Amino acid sequence: MATVVREIERKYDPGAGGAAVLDAVKAMTGTAGVAAVAQEPEQFLDAVYYDTADLRLIRAGITLRRRTGGEDAGWHLKLPAGADTREEIRLPLAGPGASADGAVPDELAALIRAYTRGAALAPVVRIETGRRVLRLLDGTGQTLAEIAADHVSAGPADGPANTSWDEIEAELVTGGPGLLEAVDTRLRQDGARPAAAATKLQRALAGRLPAAGATQRPRLTAESPAGQVVLAYVRDQVAAITRYDPLVRRDEPDAVHQMRVATRRARSVLQAFGTIIDRDAVWPLCAELKWLAAVLGQARDTEVLRDRLTADLAGVPPALVVGPVEARITAHFTAELTRARQAALDALDGQRYLRLLDDLDALLADPPLTPLAHREAGRVLAKPTAQAARRLRRALAAVPGAADRDTAIHQARKAAKRSRYAAEAAVPALGGTARRQAAQAKELQQLLGDHHDGVVARTVLLELAQQARAAGEDTFTYGLMHQRQACQAARMEQALPRLTAKI
Repeated sequence: MATVVREIERKYDPGAGGAAVLDAVKAMTGTAGVAAVAQEPEQFLDAVYYDTADLRLIRAGITLRRRTGGEDAGWHLKLPAGADTREEIRLPLAGPGASADGAVPDELAALIRAYTRGAALAPVVRIETGRRVLRLLDGTGQTLAEIAADHVSAGPADGPANTSWDEIEAELVTGGPGLLEAVDTRLRQDGARPAAAATKLQRALAGRLPAAGATQRPRLTAESPAGQVVLAYVRDQVAAITRYDPLVRRDEPDAVHQMRVATRRARSVLQAFGTIIDRDAVWPLCAELKWLAAVLGQARDTEVLRDRLTADLAGVPPALVVGPVEARITAHFTAELTRARQAALDALDGQRYLRLLDDLDALLADPPLTPLAHREAGRVLAKPTAQAARRLRRALAAVPGAADRDTAIHQARKAAKRSRYAAEAAVPALGGTARRQAAQAKELQQLLGDHHDGVVARTVLLELAQQARAAGEDTFTYGLMHQRQACQAARMEQALPRLTAKI
């Protein structure tokens, strides 16, 4: 079974040599909560790193290795999780899921499928490390941080080492960010400097990777080409879809929601700026993004409804809760979540999803730009951004006289999303005007989203009441909750004119 460890660390080149830097760290007793410093016996680590032939993992900041030696020997998959931080997923070398022939375990291969997309994973480099570790301890003997001086040798996975270097790793264990800053200050004072490469693997493969800064994006302004501004936003959403994929597979909190939002943002912006990125050319891609959002939405909407009805039931006075209402709600959503989650995982493992990712990459590599895309963004993006806001105003204006008010509000909600996301994409070119539009649309979207959730919740409550009635249970509480949801919807509708006036 996999274990997950969050790594918060920094790497340094030891200008004065590893031994001298470690001597300086030993002098940190009494600083930043460090009560004592303990030195561990030297370790020898032997790691083989796996990747695709074109190094897709390391290009995405991901490392996958099989390591022997040390306290954590096994398979390690490291995923980016913020500045100085990575999530490390570990599997033992032996046991369930382990392969006798040294192949990458299926559990880890699945987590990076959005990156590999069927390409074979094979050894790309071997790194051997001689490591001396200092543990910084608090007054109870608990380890706050570990400082490691490494002598590293790297070479082909099936051959001798052909390069070597020294480096220092400072990793938090139970200590806080202040300790990492104190260690940073101490190391720099004694000649250490931030490492040129973020990982050992990047350094070992330096000749096969883009030079630092080669992929740095230009700063976007009102004078930037309109296509460049729109594509930058779409690129961020595509990166988010891929980044959240392994988190969805691991059932991390909010991962499904964030992946679906990125999918919707990409689709909305491609639709809103069809005069910049040819609308007809991207129509099939938008259809596939809609499909992915719908698949993810099954799990996300079920989570939202479960939490909504659970919270609502908690607000009902105990004397008015008649029958096994909580048990029935729990059973219903447990089954629905299991089904929805499996449907999402099946989709992520399918060829349709992988083709979508390939098509998104192809769009970014060779976008179908129109002539307007090459003109200044500040001039070109204002019109479609304003059009998205006008569509929202028209949708809101249709609500009061609509025969089906719930449907009209749902249509306004979708228009609010497009207005918001179009404005977000245009911020680099339009500045404060776009920020205000995005903020207003977001506030409205949240209100209309709550209203829609209430509509769906009432439908679910009617279904649960029918099931309870068939089982011979009292349905009073379901009716009460239905009315509570209806009252919440009415209050939201009363607040709508106030928010509409801002648009």
